[in-house]
Amino acid sequence: MPQPPPPPAASSAGSRPARLGTAALLARHGLRPDTDLGQHFLLDENLVDLAVREGGVGPEDVVLEVGPGVGTLTVALARAARVVHAVEIDPRLVPALEEAVAGAGDVRVVVGDAMRMDLGALDPPPTRMVSNLPYHVATPLLVESLTALPGVGRWALMVQREVADRWLAGPGSRLYGGPSVLIQLTCAATFRRAVGREVFMPRPRVDSALVALRRTGPAPGPGVRALVRAAFGVRRKTLVNALGVAGGDRDAVRRALAALGLPPAVRPEALPPQAFPALAEALSWPA
Repeated sequence: MPQPPPPPAASSAGSRPARLGTAALLARHGLRPDTDLGQHFLLDENLVDLAVREGGVGPEDVVLEVGPGVGTLTVALARAARVVHAVEIDPRLVPALEEAVAGAGDVRVVVGDAMRMDLGALDPPPTRMVSNLPYHVATPLLVESLTALPGVGRWALMVQREVADRWLAGPGSRLYGGPSVLIQLTCAATFRRAVGREVFMPRPRVDSALVALRRTGPAPGPGVRALVRAAFGVRRKTLVNALGVAGGDRDAVRRALAALGLPPAVRPEALPPQAFPALAEALSWPA
């Protein structure tokens, strides 16, 4: 039986480490991406370097990577960080992933669904989150990480371009919604770059973007999160009616809006993120 290749070694001084060779690793293990799981493996390892850099990963950091695949990004993270928690839902990929990261650093492979895990139980707790995220879980995972991982100060995430646009959308945009509010109450965007389809295998049907975020404060509390969900739960309604549908007292909402200098017919998508905590406090909105 052929022996697995040695772990990638650093090249000559001043140059980049040797590359993983994602396509060759997939072929050697007879693996094909499962698009039902949102698997689109990153082939351009220059983007890997960019993600590590924009994620601010340093030698004392503990990184959470969701969806490591066969380790293209994981290897670079392991070389830069103290510990990498690599959470992979697809057990087929684990042998190739473990081969890729052998000798690269302290990588702790966790087989499971990150959407069902207690991310806060990871030990040591993450300080960075850097991932090429499956598109269908990108937003709920980021929003969950804001609260479940209070020690994370930086994110660098490869996501569908429209997802990135929604995260960063401002009031009045058709893409502005509950996730925009919660993310912008907690983070500031520090980097955004479009990513073409040709750098993935297989090619996705949508364009992607690499987005970096920096934590600016704690995640909103349960009452604020509940109010944001209620406000955007029924689109194209005034805020008074949206919160009324969720069980709020419409007259109390009108009074709270007036106290904040907002018109009674204002719609949720017109409010800046900072208005929602003030409104939740004024209404003592329940979690």
